[in-house]
Amino acid sequence: KILLILGFLSTLAVIALIAVAVTQNKPLPKNIKYGIVLDAGSSHTNLYVYEWPAEKENDTGVVQQVEVCKVEGPGISGYAHATEKAGPSLAQCLRQAEEAIPSKQHQETPVYLGATAGMRLLSLENTSAAEKVLSSVEKTLRSAPFNFQGARIISGQEEGAYGWITINYLLGNFKQVLYQGQSGWTKLLHSLKSVSETSGALDLGGASTQITFVPNENSRESPENLLYFRLYGKDYLVYTHSFLCYGKDQALQQKLAEDLQASTSTLDNSSLLDPCFHQGYQRTIDISDLFKNPCTSAKKKQFPFRQLYIQGEGDYQKCRRNIQKLFNKTHCPYSSCSFNRIYLPPLQGDFGAFSAFYFVMNFLNLTSEQSPVALEKVTSTIESFCARPWHEVKSAYHQIKEKYLSEYCFSGAYILSLLENGYEFTEENWQSIHFLGKIGSSDAGWTLGYMLNLTNMIPAEEPAVPPLSHGSYVGLMVLCSLVLVAVILFAWLLFHKPKCLQKGIV
Repeated sequence: KILLILGFLSTLAVIALIAVAVTQNKPLPKNIKYGIVLDAGSSHTNLYVYEWPAEKENDTGVVQQVEVCKVEGPGISGYAHATEKAGPSLAQCLRQAEEAIPSKQHQETPVYLGATAGMRLLSLENTSAAEKVLSSVEKTLRSAPFNFQGARIISGQEEGAYGWITINYLLGNFKQVLYQGQSGWTKLLHSLKSVSETSGALDLGGASTQITFVPNENSRESPENLLYFRLYGKDYLVYTHSFLCYGKDQALQQKLAEDLQASTSTLDNSSLLDPCFHQGYQRTIDISDLFKNPCTSAKKKQFPFRQLYIQGEGDYQKCRRNIQKLFNKTHCPYSSCSFNRIYLPPLQGDFGAFSAFYFVMNFLNLTSEQSPVALEKVTSTIESFCARPWHEVKSAYHQIKEKYLSEYCFSGAYILSLLENGYEFTEENWQSIHFLGKIGSSDAGWTLGYMLNLTNMIPAEEPAVPPLSHGSYVGLMVLCSLVLVAVILFAWLLFHKPKCLQKGIV
């Protein structure tokens, strides 16, 4: 009987030890949350999927990009005359998001849509059409299996500020330890400067451009251009301004309208020589299209023709002179201004330039990561590119759509004019500008900053913990081990005592 009892107790102790160890040490479930942000820009829409651990750090989630999808077709503002098609255009990318996020988490995943300058312009031009576009978009987003949180037009200030948050987050300027997630981040992302400082942000879209940075001085000259943020337990005061109509597409429209006005008396058969297009390039545009939006409508007047025939001239210096007319520098009511009487504090620190700034400069091979390209070389490169005849450019870059290819000369010249004449970057501080497309696995843009800010509003969850506390686990292991040792010791004593004692015990 005693042997049976000892055997039973030994087996029980071993099973208990194994069971407690396996239960306590099995992998904890990953408590990952997801969020979706759609960037509805003037020329196209991108959908981004982000993930972050539910246990936040200093009240801000640690967010990283895991998926991006470019929506086919124009931006949602391009559906002004067919508003019912705006929402369905997003369907394919929403299906891609469904595949990227575990199905059991679809219903809890928030989805946001932020429309930028294209929709800002449409709302000024045709409020009813803008509302119908947003209504169509909202209907599609509500029909998706996600937690719809809103589709709205964000302000230029928000766009600039969220872009600033993205840049500094990805450069590691907010915190020194980044989430080691499934994407395999095994080291810190390269920072342009000390983590105690921040970088400025330069954003260029199709319809607007933004400049955002932390100024050196706490000036109160233009409080409407100052925003406060609290991220990772620290407060930030940033300067930001958005220039509507100064994105590269609307700037070209403005320039053409200005050129048309200035050349009306000398126009021959409604043709216009344009120094910002390559020699040999031709384009026809409708006069009504040129003056239909708020960026150019003020310059509208009657012309004796309905179409304008543009012929490229390929003259960089003349192109720059024409572009500079877009920046009104005649009067500044503050201690310092950018252009159009807008306050601009002295430029401070490094700047990350992204979106169209990066795409254009990258096309021109001017985005070296090792060390920024000198302003003199940037200027000579763009000048040389503009001087190339159209047939040569078209042959060299046959894989690029003609509309985009034909505008790189203007876009390059415009970027230099905006940075030099608009924001007053010089040869001395030009190399503080770093043209950024991706940092790590995430795109540079406003959407990640938007997601980071929104996670401040998502309650933190308790981290997943083992079934037993550390003390209970250790106590149970010790108890089970003691029982096992006692049984073994008792058995040893039993079988090594004199036979007379054994008989007595039996």
